[in-house]
Amino acid sequence: MTEQAVVRPNIVFILSDDQGPWALGCAGNPEIRTPHLDALAAEGTRLENFFCVSPVCSPARASLMTGQIPSRHGVHDYLTGVEVGPQAPDYLAGQAIFTDVLAEHGYRLGLSGKWHLGANDAARTGFVHWYGLAGGGSPYDRATMYRNGEREETSGYLTDAITADARAFLDREASREEPFFLAVNYTAPHKPWKGQHPREFEDLYADCAFESCPQEEPHPWQPTVDGVAIGGEPDVRAALVGYFAAVSAMDAAVGGLLDHLETLGIRENTLVVFSSDNGFNCGHHGVWGKGNGTFPQNMYDSSVKVPAIFHWPGRIGANSVRTELLSAYDMAATILDLAGLDPAPFETGPGASFAALLGAPSASSATRAGDAVVVYDEYGPVRMIRTAEWKYVHRYPHGPHELYDLAADPGERRNLMDTADDAGPRPPLPELRAQLAGWFARHGVPGFDGAALPVAGAGQHSPLRAPAPGPASGLADPLGAFTGPNWDGA
Repeated sequence: MTEQAVVRPNIVFILSDDQGPWALGCAGNPEIRTPHLDALAAEGTRLENFFCVSPVCSPARASLMTGQIPSRHGVHDYLTGVEVGPQAPDYLAGQAIFTDVLAEHGYRLGLSGKWHLGANDAARTGFVHWYGLAGGGSPYDRATMYRNGEREETSGYLTDAITADARAFLDREASREEPFFLAVNYTAPHKPWKGQHPREFEDLYADCAFESCPQEEPHPWQPTVDGVAIGGEPDVRAALVGYFAAVSAMDAAVGGLLDHLETLGIRENTLVVFSSDNGFNCGHHGVWGKGNGTFPQNMYDSSVKVPAIFHWPGRIGANSVRTELLSAYDMAATILDLAGLDPAPFETGPGASFAALLGAPSASSATRAGDAVVVYDEYGPVRMIRTAEWKYVHRYPHGPHELYDLAADPGERRNLMDTADDAGPRPPLPELRAQLAGWFARHGVPGFDGAALPVAGAGQHSPLRAPAPGPASGLADPLGAFTGPNWDGA
């Protein structure tokens, strides 16, 4: 298909923050109220097995933008330190991101919400509008934002402020000839939770039993401060109410955006993508938090799987659920492919377009959908390989390691590394280890490789320096030691 023959869709890319894969009604949760996202999924395609690349904010977002892994783009933990102003580093400076390609092909780009990849106040290439959160997290009743480089404070509920800004961008762009790309990056349902959300949404859960979030015995690796899980809050029930309310308030906001697209007459030619940066545990496995809800960091599916919905009327299959294993490192190539642009520049690393799986007629003939059978994750020295039947987690240098037979144990309850039981299928441990090591050797770069870095889930405060000769030389130490009370888990 020639580029001239392609009708470029508008693109609205909606990203939630810390939304577990279980936190959607259409994903099978009967307690949480997400009618608008459920309807979007019913009219589009939902991915049942979509994984982040790292189960914490900044590296996950960097991978979405670059199609690369942390051991190549160099973001290994959530970012802290100087985040705005002339001294704030841009952690993706000099790296290709998929929005650059959209800009090169005439897209007008806008951001409303959280960026958290450094220099959060500075618009990136091609962005004609930038309304960025100053840091990685914020209270919902007051937030510092940067509107096209100028600081301002929000009034009212942050989810609504982000939505209002996004609607204003749509109003300005709808009548233009050029297509647009709008990133709507909510902070919901990231904490804080208790008392942070509109009463109408908290009231939805006043009598909720929260059976979808069983409060298990605390995980032995879960750090606490004054007896409280470091990824949670002291009042567990209030935290659950707040988390669920945050999701429902965001769902209502998404519904409003979709209605606005309809009002503006552009919904039919707008690709809408909804996902989250990383998963989250609200008591699942005895953990509050995501990958850094434990130390050593965990790779449970509740931490590494995320919601994913694709919607484009007449172009993407409706009422479809795909079960292939897919990853956020595939997202950049897929969005370009759906836009009728060449995904190949973002398929040189681990990512590959899965547009063909969505039934999109504009999908590139080079789509490698058949390869979507294995996914990988990393969080510093913790690495995972995940097939449909097996999950292996390797922790450099000494472990502990984990191996799960997902066919027999989908809840990841029985670590086969801890048992000598010969019952069941022969664990393919040597093969998984070899495949894991080979894949990271192929897609990482020595100077940014996370296996030897002191990543403890306490934040990264500066970029890695360029690599120098020697197995460990040339590495800065920007990754904070685990510091308990100072952790905010953005």
